[in-house]
Amino acid sequence: MALTLGRKAGEKVFIIDEHGREIEIEVMKAEGNIKNALRLRITAPQEFKVVRGEVYDGSSS
Repeated sequence: MALTLGRKAGEKVFIIDEHGREIEIEVMKAEGNIKNALRLRITAPQEFKVVRGEVYDGSSS
């Protein structure tokens, strides 16, 4: 499943799993010097790993 949407600073998106656990993604602000770059705040339960794409290797460990 994929979702593409636009968000402004201060707006949020929630991801909720089958157990009711929530991951909150909030747009903090756009970066001034980088075109179309955003700063995000991701809040998730400790049992979730939050990993940047450039360091993610696809393994489940």
